[in-house]
Amino acid sequence: MQAWRVHENGEPSEVMRLEETEPPTPGDGQVLLKVRAAGINFPDALLCRGQYQVRPPLPFTPGVEICGETGDGRRVIANPALPYGGFAEYAVADAAALLPAPDALDDAEAAALHIGYQTGWFGLHRRARLEAGETLLVHAAAGGVGSAAVQLGKAVGARVIGVVGGAEKAAVARELGCDIVVDRRGEDVVAAVKEATGGRGADVVYDPVGGEAYAQSAKAVAFEGRIVVVGFASGAVPSPALNHALVKNYAILGLHWGLYTTKNPELVRHCHERLTELAARGAIKPLVSERVPLDGAAAAVQRVADGVTTGRIAVVPAPANGAAA
Repeated sequence: MQAWRVHENGEPSEVMRLEETEPPTPGDGQVLLKVRAAGINFPDALLCRGQYQVRPPLPFTPGVEICGETGDGRRVIANPALPYGGFAEYAVADAAALLPAPDALDDAEAAALHIGYQTGWFGLHRRARLEAGETLLVHAAAGGVGSAAVQLGKAVGARVIGVVGGAEKAAVARELGCDIVVDRRGEDVVAAVKEATGGRGADVVYDPVGGEAYAQSAKAVAFEGRIVVVGFASGAVPSPALNHALVKNYAILGLHWGLYTTKNPELVRHCHERLTELAARGAIKPLVSERVPLDGAAAAVQRVADGVTTGRIAVVPAPANGAAA
């Protein structure tokens, strides 16, 4: 089979190599899956760089979320078990963690439903308890993680403010349903949020960026607001001023979705059921901005690493990757 493998850490476009190799052999409790589509996530770039919290042994195949096919023909969503990731024709995954791919979504959309939307659901519902009528501020609103949060916020009845970088991403954020879009390249984010909320600020802030975005969040959050820290795509990990959280009365909430897969896997299944229901009634639909063949994966991962993409890019190993009925 063909698989992208990383033999040394570095930039994705430099260290990912497309090679012929034997299909992986599943271990105890694992299953071999034919990859129908693999979503590209920022952690794939971090894995290549050796900067992710998980460091698989070299060589490894990146690709942390897929829509795959079991030996008996079932369409499933899975997180491949590294070092045998999803940027390959076959991957392995824990059998107990497989989730049915929603009939309402095609393969690429089903793959993109997993990490971004699970993270959004846990962050907005489990951690922040977002309610209808509240204002949700989403950083990087046109990206894979941010676009999921925008749709989930709208689905619950929140007013959504999306922060983006550039006119193209602003257009995408509007199409996703953002009520207000703020282009950080030409606007003062804090001032724009305050103006849009009558000076009150955002009830919930969803931040997968860190760095300057977090500093803006602390200034733009409302009384009794909640900042959900999802990641640090900017590369800068902020050091929150806890005295500021105290005097302004807001909460800082961490969200590491992967912990739920080991600490409370039943919640992951419950979340998937809710997401499947939302997809079935059209309330959410993953934004797959591009579908690339397997040989285009390294360049696509590099574009995600460079922050120039919108939505989710999907790697589609097989040529006629059929949509679900």
